Amino acid sequence: MRYFITGTAGFIGFHLARRLLAEGHEVTGFDGVTPYYNVKLKHMRHAALAQYPAFTPVIAMLEDRAALEEAVAKANPEIIVHLAAQAGVRYSIENPQSYLSSNVQGSWNIIDLAERHKVKHLMLASTSSIYGASPTVPFHETDRTDEPLTIYAATKKSMELIAHSHAHLHKTPTTAFRFFTVYGPWGRPDMALFKFVDRILNDQPIEIYGEGQMSRDFTYVEDLVEAIIRLSHVAPDESNRVADERVETLSRQAPFRVVNIGGGQPENLLDFVDIVEKAIGRPAKRQMLPMQQGDVPRTFASPALLQALTGYTPSTRLEEGVKAFVEWYIEARPELG
Repeated sequence: MRYFITGTAGFIGFHLARRLLAEGHEVTGFDGVTPYYNVKLKHMRHAALAQYPAFTPVIAMLEDRAALEEAVAKANPEIIVHLAAQAGVRYSIENPQSYLSSNVQGSWNIIDLAERHKVKHLMLASTSSIYGASPTVPFHETDRTDEPLTIYAATKKSMELIAHSHAHLHKTPTTAFRFFTVYGPWGRPDMALFKFVDRILNDQPIEIYGEGQMSRDFTYVEDLVEAIIRLSHVAPDESNRVADERVETLSRQAPFRVVNIGGGQPENLLDFVDIVEKAIGRPAKRQMLPMQQGDVPRTFASPALLQALTGYTPSTRLEEGVKAFVEWYIEARPELG
């Protein structure tokens, strides 16, 4: 099949593109290669994808409508997976405009072009941050999500709402999937795992926010990719409506659905640090700090809808995933500089 993936120089987009290419699909990757974090890592990811003849990279910004339209027209995709975004919860407090430009305007461009080119399935990356500080766990897709705590979460919620309206008007089958703390090899330098491993190996203290009294539902990146690929074959339609109305989110007005991708196994932050220390083989110097503005105390996915639609639930143990990241990081460290 022909896939158009935004964000292929990014963490998740790279893994998804590599898996699809290895399976014999054609992938056009669209990425702005912005300097939000070390661009060397982004170039390394695209270099790895370039080893596949069926990969076509396009370097441009989502907000560049003309460049995006030209790339989609040439790719003639059957499925679009929109992963590119201005990421990061805390950075959205410092530079909110970049989130509005990328996550709202850029996403609108993708949503509109998907309809114009009549793709079979439009898939949009959303986030567990949409649930805010909800006291009800686990987080179900049917929960109220009108109280985001950051501009990042608000822009992702806005994208979901725009996509639903557009799907109602134009009938483009659309799935918005909500990520839960994705980690693994080739991960982002602004994420906790990357920071912790780097600092421990450099004998520097790690910063543990919320005094360690937070928990996260970690999702190994290869599990996430498996879930995305399985969901790609379940374009929202009445024929695949789940009988359990307590979990189903298929709209009554549009071919649109929201799905969590998470295993439903949250880990305490201090237990996570213990696992990182064990994988590296040395203790961390721990600096305990209060919770940062915009942070949420916990994330906890209900995987019931994902399981009902695909028969799959992410299950990689945190110990296995962290070990894989540490091994990758030690190997890649000299090239990252």
